[in-house]
Amino acid sequence: MIRLAWRQFRAEGAIGLGVLVVVAVVLAATGPHLMDVYRSTPHQVLTTDPRLQNALAALVLIVPALVGVFFGAPLVARELEAGTYRLAWTQSVTRVRWLAVKLALVGLASSLLVGGLSLMVAWWANPINIVNADRFTPANFGVSGIVPFGYALFAFALGATTGIFFRRTLPAMATTLVGFVGVRLAVTFWIRAHFAGPLAKAFAIQPTGGFGFSMSPSGVIQVSVQAPNIPNAWVLSTTVVDRAGRAPTSAFLLKACPTLGSGPQSGHAITKGPPVSSIQNCITAISAKFHGVVTYQPASRYWPFQIDETVLFVVLALALVGVSVWWIRRRLT
Repeated sequence: MIRLAWRQFRAEGAIGLGVLVVVAVVLAATGPHLMDVYRSTPHQVLTTDPRLQNALAALVLIVPALVGVFFGAPLVARELEAGTYRLAWTQSVTRVRWLAVKLALVGLASSLLVGGLSLMVAWWANPINIVNADRFTPANFGVSGIVPFGYALFAFALGATTGIFFRRTLPAMATTLVGFVGVRLAVTFWIRAHFAGPLAKAFAIQPTGGFGFSMSPSGVIQVSVQAPNIPNAWVLSTTVVDRAGRAPTSAFLLKACPTLGSGPQSGHAITKGPPVSSIQNCITAISAKFHGVVTYQPASRYWPFQIDETVLFVVLALALVGVSVWWIRRRLT
C-alpha cells in the first residue's frame, strides 16, 4: 500500500523536490553576498536583490496553499472520481488503512517541503529581518518562523477532506483554495491578536513626530500621532487621550487649532490647511493636555505566538483528518 501511494504521488513529489533544489541553489548563490552587505552597510540589505526578496516572501506565502490545492485535493478525489478506490478495498486493505497511508505519506512529504523551504528562506533573510525589525507585523509573521509548517498541514488536510466530500477534483481544488485563504485571513486579522492580551504604553506628543488630523463623515475632527518605534513589535492601535482616557473633542481641537475649520468637511485628512506656525501652536496646546497611547504585542511574544498559531493549525488539520476518517468509514459507499 505504501509503494502504491508513493507511485501515485511521485510526480507531485518530484516537482516539489525540484522547487526545493532550485530555491536552494539560488539562496546559496546569493546568500553570502547579502551577508557581506549586512556586515559592511547593514541598512543597504533592504535594497539588495529586492525582486528576490519579494519573490521568496511570495513563495513561502503561496506554497502552503498550493500544497492543499495540488497535493491534498486530488489525493482521494481523483480515486473517487475514477472509481479505482473500489479495487483497493477488495485487496484486503481496509478503508481506514487505505486513507491513513495516503494521508501520512503525502502529508509528511508536504510538511517536509514547506518546512524545508521556510527554513532556507529564513536563513537567507535573517540579515533583512534584523535590520527591518518588523517580523511580528501581519505582513511578515506568516512567512517566517514555524507557522508555514502548520499552514501546510492544514491546507493539505483541508484539500483531502474536501476531495472526499465532493468526489470531484476540480471543485475540491477550488474549495480548498477559498477555504484556506479565508481561514488564513480570519486568523491573521481577528484571532492572532487575541493569543495574549496586548500591552499599552503612554508617550508624550512631540512636535517633530508624525501628527495629523482627519474629519469623519459626520463632521467629527480626529487627531492622530505616529507610534513610537518599538522594534519587532506588532502595533495594534495608536490613540490620543487625556489622563481620564478621553479623546480630544472637535470643540477643543477647533479652539486649539482655529485654522482646522477651513479644512475638508467630511471623510478626508486635513493635511495642508493650517500654516506651519499654527500647527506648532496647535500641537503645543494639544500636548499640554493630551498624550499618545500605543497598544501593541511586544517582540518577546513572537515565538509564543508562532507556537500558538502553529498548534492551532495543526489541531485544525487533525480535526479534518478525523472527519475524513469518519466519512470514509461511515458515509462513503
